[in-house]
Parts: sequence; structure tokens; C-alpha cells
Amino acid sequence: MAPGDARGESDKFGGISVDALIADAARALAAGDPLSALKRVALRDDAAALALRGIAMAQLGDFARAKDLLSRATRAFGPKEAVARARCLVAEADIALATRDLGWRANVLDAARATLEAHGDDANAAHARYLELRRKLLIGQIDEAEQALAALDAAPPTAALRTIHELVVAGIAIRRLHTKSARAAIIRARHAAHDAHNPALIAEVDNAARTLDAPAARLIANGAERFLLLEDVEALLRSDALVVDACRSAVRAGAHLISLARRPVLLALARTLGEAWPHDVPRVALIARAFRAKRPDESHRARLRVEIGRLRKELRPLATVHATKRGFALSPHGDCNVVVLARPADDEHADVLGLLADGAAWSSSALALALGTSQRTVQRALDVLAGNAKVRWFGYGRARRWTTASVPGFTTVLLLPVPPASL
Repeated sequence: MAPGDARGESDKFGGISVDALIADAARALAAGDPLSALKRVALRDDAAALALRGIAMAQLGDFARAKDLLSRATRAFGPKEAVARARCLVAEADIALATRDLGWRANVLDAARATLEAHGDDANAAHARYLELRRKLLIGQIDEAEQALAALDAAPPTAALRTIHELVVAGIAIRRLHTKSARAAIIRARHAAHDAHNPALIAEVDNAARTLDAPAARLIANGAERFLLLEDVEALLRSDALVVDACRSAVRAGAHLISLARRPVLLALARTLGEAWPHDVPRVALIARAFRAKRPDESHRARLRVEIGRLRKELRPLATVHATKRGFALSPHGDCNVVVLARPADDEHADVLGLLADGAAWSSSALALALGTSQRTVQRALDVLAGNAKVRWFGYGRARRWTTASVPGFTTVLLLPVPPASL
């Protein structure tokens, strides 16, 4: 993205007009060559050069410096240079997305997009729309993202935007567990990324493709367990089996779904009964799993009876929970198996790891926004994960960012937050 045309200077620099330097730098950035762009504008402080330097630094990964340069460029452009200012604001939003600073003001980006559209800059206006759309996808607003995508042109004006479009299509399909559609979108994204000759986009497409080829969950059935790919998960959820879905906190059977997202005790009981099926589970084991009680007493037994009654009521359309001499057992309606779909790696803070595993550096505020919880809760989880060497941080204060300590060996799609309507 080129944030602004040259400002009409007539001076010469080494025998080359200032306009030509700006144009050459912009072309270098468009080709993904930030070093060549910096050679042309590194020593200049006019508004257009500041903006180009900011974009170059962003491409090199120095986001803090890039944000500062773009802010200076925005202030330096005059009131008659509304398009250049709008391009800078879109570039700042792009950096915010890359650094997972997701709390940006939507009205500012909307105003910048409207300015670009009014002046015929369709490519950058479309880029602004995709930034907001990708933000919705990151924070789990899948329905809103899908609606916004449907309102966009399915054939964006540039190869880079076509790549982003297909990546968003693939991201929505992956979260919906529509793996065939996701693979088709990734193939289209790869072709568009190569047409754009953009190494960063090619790497992003490759990363999305790896999501479909890595273990996504564990299947626990009849005392054994194995890893599943996303295609396997999709097939399982479309089968007739009664699935205790510990990834999305629900119990499923065909088209029927019972959400237990707000009932963690009931989910723990259902999972324990599902893992033991067709056998029963002793009361002591159920108490230890659901209440984390090491020395159960009569009060725990009374609470277990209450929670089992609640679980029996919730699961009535799909199964019954009956008492045995030792404890309780789960019996599905009809002739079907009971299986448990578990996360690829059980962790108390797996939802935080699921977001961090995209390789980006997240702030605690962005994690809280994506997970729909308080920043303090997220901070406590990060402290625990850091103590276990699972995440690491850099920066201080509001500039602190968090990443995973190592690349996980499995995809984390099923750890991402999904609203109940999207289950």
C-alpha cells in the first residue's frame, strides 16, 4: 500500500526528482522489497517519505518504529491530503492487526475507508474492509465475519487482496469444520499469493494449509485414544455417535446439540461417563473429576446427586444417566456408540494457548477481548503458562506481548473461541 503520492516538490536528489524517489520506493514496497524502498527515502522526513518508511519498517517486523513513523506521517499530511491521511490510518490498523492490538476504534477505520472510496482508491478501501473482517474472525465473531465477507466483492482488484479474501474464506470454513471448502480456498489463496509475488502472504497461506494436516483433537473411546485430523473430526460430528465434545463444551448426536459451555461441572461429569462407556464410573471417581476433591465426604456425595440430576435433565433428549451399584453410567438412546472428543493436549489454559499458537505476539488485552473474559483472568493464565515455560513475553507495560515458547505439534483450531450460535 502506498500511503500518498509525492507532494509536488520540484527539488532534485542525486539527479532524480523527489517524485521519482517516492514512486520508486512505493513500487519497491508493493513488490515486497522494503530495503530498496528505505534506500530511497531513509534520510527524508517529508510526510510521504515518513509514511513509506513506516510501511517498510512494518514489512521488516519493527512494528513499534513503523507505528511511530506512520503517526508522524498522518500528522504531517495537510488537511487537503485526506487520501494520504486515510492510507496512513489504514496502515496503522494493519500494524495493529499484525501485533494483535485488537482494541482499535472501528469508527476511525470506517472513516478512512469512506474517504478512500470517495476518492476512487478501491484497493486500499477494500484492504480496510478486510482488516476489520479479519479482526472479527480473530475474536470469534464468525457470524459477523461471514456476513461482512458476503457483502464484499468475491474478486478483489489485486492479487494480494484475493489472497486475503481466500484466507478469510478458509478461516471461516475451518472454524465451521467445513474442511473441503477450506482446502479449496487455500488452493486459490496459494495461486493468488504466488501471483502477488509476496513471500509474507505465501508463508501465511502455508501456515493455514498446515492447520488441515496436523492433529486437531483426540478421540477417546472404549478405553483407547487416537489423534484426529480436522476431516476426521468433521466426519465424526456428522456420524450417529453420541459425542461428548470437550473441545467445544457440548454433547452432540447427529444434528442434535446440547451446549454445556456454562456448565463446567456437568461437562466434566459427561466426559468422565463418556470415557468409561459402556461401563459405569464409581462415585468417588466422579467426585474427584468434577469437584477436584481428594477426600470426598457426605457433602460431596450429596452434591454429586444434585449435579447428576441436572446432567440427566440436560441430556434427556440424547441419553439417560442411570445409577449402578458402584456409581453411574451413560446410556445413549438408540444403537450408537459414545465417544469423547478431547483437545489434542489437555491444559487448564488451553484456550489461551490456542490463540497464541498462531505465531503472532498478543497483548493480554487482545487475548481478553478474543476470549470474552477479563484481562486480569488472562494475565493470571499467562503467569501460570510462563511459569511452566509454555509461553514467553517481551516488552514492558502496555508494550508487553506474549507468544508461545515453541511451535506446537498440533493444530489448535478447536481451542479457539466460538460463540454458541456457531457450534
